Amino acid sequence: MIYTCPMHPEIEQDHPGACPKCGMTLEPKTIGAEEEEQRETRSLSRKFWIALVLTIPVLLIAMGHAIPGLHIDSIIPKQIGKWIEFALTTPVVLWAGGFFFTRAWQSIVNRSLNMFTLIAVGVGAAYFYSVIAVVAPGIFPTSFRRHGEVDLYFETAAVITTLVLLGQLLEAKARSRTGEAIKALLGLAAKTAHRVCDGQEQEVPVNEIQKGNLFRVRPGEKVPIDGVIVEGKSNIDESMITGEPIPVSKGPGEKVVGATVNQTGSFLMRAERIGSETLLAQIVQMVAEAQRSQAPIQKLADTVSGYFVPAVIGIAVITFVVWSIVGPAPGMAYALVNAVSVLIIACPCALGLATPMSIMVGVGRAAQAGVLIKNAEAIEIAERVTHIVTDKTGTLTAGRPEVVSRVVANGANERDLLQIAASVESLSEHPLARAIVNAAKKKEIELLEVRDFQSITGGGVNGKIDGKSVFVGKEKFLSESKIMIPEDLKKEASRLQENAQTTVWAGVNGNAIGVLGIADPIKETTRQAMRQLHAMGLKVIMCTGDNWRTTKSVAHELGIDDFTAEVNPRDKIDVVRKLRSQGAIVAMAGDGINDAPALAAANLGIAMGTGTDVAIESAGITLVKGDLTGIVKAIHLSRAVMRNIRQNLFFAFIYNAVGVPIAAGVLYPFFTLLLSPMIAGAAMSFSSVSVIANALRLRSVRL
Repeated sequence: MIYTCPMHPEIEQDHPGACPKCGMTLEPKTIGAEEEEQRETRSLSRKFWIALVLTIPVLLIAMGHAIPGLHIDSIIPKQIGKWIEFALTTPVVLWAGGFFFTRAWQSIVNRSLNMFTLIAVGVGAAYFYSVIAVVAPGIFPTSFRRHGEVDLYFETAAVITTLVLLGQLLEAKARSRTGEAIKALLGLAAKTAHRVCDGQEQEVPVNEIQKGNLFRVRPGEKVPIDGVIVEGKSNIDESMITGEPIPVSKGPGEKVVGATVNQTGSFLMRAERIGSETLLAQIVQMVAEAQRSQAPIQKLADTVSGYFVPAVIGIAVITFVVWSIVGPAPGMAYALVNAVSVLIIACPCALGLATPMSIMVGVGRAAQAGVLIKNAEAIEIAERVTHIVTDKTGTLTAGRPEVVSRVVANGANERDLLQIAASVESLSEHPLARAIVNAAKKKEIELLEVRDFQSITGGGVNGKIDGKSVFVGKEKFLSESKIMIPEDLKKEASRLQENAQTTVWAGVNGNAIGVLGIADPIKETTRQAMRQLHAMGLKVIMCTGDNWRTTKSVAHELGIDDFTAEVNPRDKIDVVRKLRSQGAIVAMAGDGINDAPALAAANLGIAMGTGTDVAIESAGITLVKGDLTGIVKAIHLSRAVMRNIRQNLFFAFIYNAVGVPIAAGVLYPFFTLLLSPMIAGAAMSFSSVSVIANALRLRSVRL
């Protein structure tokens, strides 16, 4: 198993440990390794509770005199009390908080000072100063003494250690929640399947499935693996991969995805992809990699953190020197306390967590909505997109020609027209023939027997049905075949063509009986998505290889800002490059091999999950369902994530800008106000937890 750092994903090792750069506990890269993830939480929880139990009596002995009615000195003499404090604080600092010092030493060895450097120096100064004061008080000069006694800071060391442990525990629990979206997907996978062999059904674990195995899937069961339906039909709930609640009708020859839910019918399927090849496994892997990637904005936090820790140590040294010289008596005691406060409150953990926590939660939320983000950079670019260049076929339209109009003549009816045309076209392999046959099947129209079938390339097909001569194809083909076409039917056909429909004519025994209008229908969701994209201030440009008339019709119907027709892959790249040269941030959306070059040339490539593997590999974002509503979701989420990151960074910067001067004592001359190291420790933990809590709000973003 490989372990990595959530803040520095380039750090990887084959065993648990701490990041040499930031000191954070490394996490397993394997999604769903609950035991590994819970080990850190259990360890921190045990250390925190033991430290808390030991810290409370230390705090009471040290601060008991400030509690009305509690005369701790009369119960425990001062000379005995300080040894009790020493005995109780030692396991808190050296055992429960021992990893602070280990990680601080690693940070020094690796020349990468971090939060643990500051904590270890601060806690160590308070603890070891107090130890010397107990064991050898005589070595301290007068400037260290108050009323002849050297002050002890065991309670400071113990309380800060306990508070930091609480912060680490809360962080660990919160970080474990960032992967819940993926764990939920994994939990949806089927555990068993009904394998069919020689007519017999046998229940087997999913991990025993082999390619080519046949399986029976009954109503209410989960599809066990990716494959294709061999027999039967049903409605499949694919919401776990597309985010869309409407079931999809599936029949023989159509693909089904593992972990989706079979709703109504029973069907027989054949396994095609197993293990890491399945769509669910690929989604999990893609999301896991994206969660560990760094956004460019993270470089700002990394750069600041690199200078921040040395600067804080410098400020702490200056604070110590100034207070020891001009502070009230005992000067050295005040100097030590304020220097420790500076070190503790200035922990850069919140700054380091600001970006990766938002990215991890945001990517997981996107996956639940059917938007797969390849890396964090794609999120940052998506927020700044100004223009969307989109393909037509398969992106704006369904990508499957359908019969959308039927016009009849010479006493025929629409059912007869479709039955005759589909019967002859059922013997043809032309794409438009398939659309006509599918239209007849949807209407449950029985196909008739065709004799003497002939196919004329570039013209159409003909044959005999019940002894009648039937011709189906282009208008010119029918005219050349001596088929009489009424003028009013020609006018209707022209109207269909103006609406970007391809016309297919049908004639029987010398007379035209009607014309079918075939088009690639616009997806139901496209119109709404276009309105939303325009409302978001984006310009949409259609760039397609289809003919100019069809492209113009689609552009006009959808209100697209601009369009280019009859283009090849190189032309699409030129369109993208021209927009970029004008200062636009371009997102290219497409689904085919011909779109891959333009996807790579754009600032951001958005691939339809229904498209080719080449297109998906070229893109930074993949939409599982494959329509424009996914782009709306992706851009909306990217804006929410980047807004969340800026909130986190602002909070971290402001927190340190205000906290460090107060801890150094700048308010003391005006208000005699000093910040206790214990309060500094609580504030430091609160800052980190606040950043994570803010990032977790992204889980409830409405898309």
